[in-house]
Amino acid sequence: MDKEINNWIINKRREFHRIPELSFHEFKTQQIIIKTLKQIGLEGIPIANTGVIATINGKSKGHTIALRTDMDGLEVNEEKTVLNSDYISQHPGFMHACGHDAHMAMLLGAARLLMMRRDDFSGSVRLLFQPAEEKPPGGALEMIKNGALEGVDAIIGQHIIGTINSGEIEFRPGTLMAAANVMTITITGKDGHHLNPELCIDPISMASKFIGCIRQEITKKIPRDQFIIGFGKISGGSQFNRTPAEVEILGSFRTFNNHHTIIIKDTIKQTLDEIMNDNKNEDLPGLPVYNLDILHGYPILVNDPVFLKRVFDVLNSHFPSVSDDMDPFFGAEDFAYYLQKVPGIYICLGTRNEEKNLIEGNHSCKFDIDEDILIQGAELLTIIALDFLNNPGEYLS
Repeated sequence: MDKEINNWIINKRREFHRIPELSFHEFKTQQIIIKTLKQIGLEGIPIANTGVIATINGKSKGHTIALRTDMDGLEVNEEKTVLNSDYISQHPGFMHACGHDAHMAMLLGAARLLMMRRDDFSGSVRLLFQPAEEKPPGGALEMIKNGALEGVDAIIGQHIIGTINSGEIEFRPGTLMAAANVMTITITGKDGHHLNPELCIDPISMASKFIGCIRQEITKKIPRDQFIIGFGKISGGSQFNRTPAEVEILGSFRTFNNHHTIIIKDTIKQTLDEIMNDNKNEDLPGLPVYNLDILHGYPILVNDPVFLKRVFDVLNSHFPSVSDDMDPFFGAEDFAYYLQKVPGIYICLGTRNEEKNLIEGNHSCKFDIDEDILIQGAELLTIIALDFLNNPGEYLS
């Protein structure tokens, strides 16, 4: 592969890495993308507020395949390492800790490669630079609402993964990633001084009991490896010797199918009902009570089996390590919304390299990538896009 293109992709990744921006605030990132697209002969059109869309047309009319990347960074303070001194975040408190900088660079690299091959395919390639993947409800829905998938026959997304060895390509047919759900629970008791516990109903003890038992209660109904549940914040009270009136619990749970989501929701309600009943006080009618709010986030991500089989065959003939039996994992991605509309695949590309001390997982404050994979990611997208446009019947069931 042309050394100039390889270096160009690396430099683009570093340019993006220096300016991480939060969801729907990717203004500088958007400007860089539009400017770069113009330099390679494409018109970048703003979409979904801070996103960008562009189209590469082939030699004649035909099918259309979309290639999607995410754009946003995270609210993480990047730590300096022996590798990142030249490109560490210039926005203190913010970081590209999940590889979106690499995703954008790889897609721009693929755009360059495809522009060089326009006489080799009929149809078109739609480039989707999507904001706000990290923050539900996400940017995919806004992209779709604003016409990003109009006329699109198929779609590809990819993600670099810090726990997969560098250069290894992994995916699976069917369910690959989980549905994410955010829960907010407010428990209201009766406040008062600790010296009069009989006059209080303690929401802290009820919250503690709920957190301590809910995982076990769910495990009675769902296998332990089929869900995760966790709590990220508990707030309530103001001083050491006073029972507060209210406690708020924030948490999340993830599942691989919608039926399990319903079971977990019902189990949470049932468990809370039992705890409220166990803490009733005849002298304090109507208490305790709770309010449960569940925000259903990104849906289950499901790869199209027919599309995936062709992708596996094609990539297996170009790269040394391609696997189609990756275990489902509890990550969540709004790319799932695109796959509900058109067939396609979500691909995981490894970046772990112990020899280079690249061992941190995604979202770590020390997360970094093996930049040798960037050209591979660009080639991967290019190879699939070209094969799809020339052999669409092999992909579409």
